[in-house]
Amino acid sequence: MSKITHRLFLTILGAIVFITVIFLIYNGMQYYNTSLEERVYHQDHSNLKPSGYVGHGLGIAGSFLMITGIVSYMARKRYRFLSRMGSLKYWLEFHIFLCTLGPVLILFHTAYKFGGLVAISFWSMVAVFISGIIGRFIYIQIPHTLEGRELSLDEIKDMKSDIAGVLRSSYNLDEESINVIVDSIKKKVELYEKNPLVRYIKKYFADRETLNNLKLVLSWNNLPKNDYQKVFGLVKNELGLNRRIDRLEYMKRIFRYWHVAHLPFALVMLIIMTIHIGVTLLFGYRWIF
Repeated sequence: MSKITHRLFLTILGAIVFITVIFLIYNGMQYYNTSLEERVYHQDHSNLKPSGYVGHGLGIAGSFLMITGIVSYMARKRYRFLSRMGSLKYWLEFHIFLCTLGPVLILFHTAYKFGGLVAISFWSMVAVFISGIIGRFIYIQIPHTLEGRELSLDEIKDMKSDIAGVLRSSYNLDEESINVIVDSIKKKVELYEKNPLVRYIKKYFADRETLNNLKLVLSWNNLPKNDYQKVFGLVKNELGLNRRIDRLEYMKRIFRYWHVAHLPFALVMLIIMTIHIGVTLLFGYRWIF
């Protein structure tokens, strides 16, 4: 999938969620703003209540989307034959889409009325959704191949280029400028700083200072605009790799802890959802079937 196609793919998925939310709010806002005691007299109650034609359908659709998102992504990770059916990265993005749209539909299925055992499932779903967003942030901090495999520390180090050699052979820079650039890239943030967040912030500002100094060095050498942009991009890429190397093991450890929190909530949600569906069928709520 090309970069443009990938962006279009993500845009379409995001647009579907956004349009769905706007549509449901627009068509049900008056009903959802009505107090629980007065909703029974509202003209849309028979449709939008959890057991109504629309409300029940939203619950079924939302449950189906979430189960599909969870099962398909887990299957893609477990079964090797599915590896030929697209990159794990795209499966993850589609998993996130289904597990975002699903909870949206479930939210409107409840008509903002939570109680009993189902409330536990709902708030577990909220916890899964929020932790999923956090997990996505952690995931993108860990370098992966195009197929979605995590890169090792040695593989990331191999991605680094001999920047001094590249600058000497490809660009019209004096030796002093090259040494300044190389030394600034190798500049370390104090390793005695144990707090990873503080280290990350310090590294961020150190890199910004490096890039600002780089602009001055390049301006002294009067490089053509095209070469200026290439050197700037090269240095920026090296700084990015340095940051990733610095936080790789920490992020991997955090990601393992994240699974410990994310999976139990998902399991509780699925178990109670199954019980809820079973009880619904037991009491004869068949929707249109």
